[in-house]
Amino acid sequence: MSRVFITGSSDGLGRMAAQLLIEQGHSVVLHARNEERGREAMSAVPGAETVVTGDLTSIAQTRNVAEQVNALGSFDAVVHNAGIGYREPRRIATEDGLPHVFAVNTLAPYILTALIHKPKRLVYLSSGLHQNGDAGLEDLVWEQRPWQGQQAYSDTKLHDVLLAFAVARLWPDVLSNALEPGWVPTKMGGPGAPDDIDAAHRTQVWLAVSNDPNATVTGKYFYHMRLRAPNPATHDQALQERLLAECNRVSGVDLPIV
Repeated sequence: MSRVFITGSSDGLGRMAAQLLIEQGHSVVLHARNEERGREAMSAVPGAETVVTGDLTSIAQTRNVAEQVNALGSFDAVVHNAGIGYREPRRIATEDGLPHVFAVNTLAPYILTALIHKPKRLVYLSSGLHQNGDAGLEDLVWEQRPWQGQQAYSDTKLHDVLLAFAVARLWPDVLSNALEPGWVPTKMGGPGAPDDIDAAHRTQVWLAVSNDPNATVTGKYFYHMRLRAPNPATHDQALQERLLAECNRVSGVDLPIV
């Protein structure tokens, strides 16, 4: 049995992954934005161990989520599932003055990776749209560029793969991988999304707990439990280091290099 923490697991793919893990006999800790959604998550996922709460748009609350997780003990896997979609029509600022989508999709996974005690496996949800992300890593917080919601989303999904691969390189004792679940009809994907919803949550579960040799790898990118070629820029160590440095600068949180 494995013990797994999943961010953004009050609904959507995170909830589906939690339900499947519990069906398979694993222990799952959920995450929700606030206490009300936390209660809803616990009702929707019978058998979950507990839920931690915190709004990942906030640096302070994200740090507190990490503290709550660490207080629960060690985990075999952490699945960074929480995400904001590409439909935001304007730059919506968080309490820290950051774009909403950057705070949740890029900065929160970085902070949680840095602060949660190292698990055996890390899983980061990206998107096929990461292929269109800006590998220049310029103006990550959209202070200079005119806002484009889909581009902002694509950028953050590129960041997620860069983060996964950087961690795989820097933490050789941790299996760190990224994946795209497909464009599926969740609240984020919309009702017209064409991909298979039943397959969308299975890769993250597989990477989190499976002993399949194909799953016990690191620094790889997957789609439906098969390797897929990511944007070539994600393998650039200099870009990985630039992203880590920017996330460190914005959050004030150091990623331990061990």
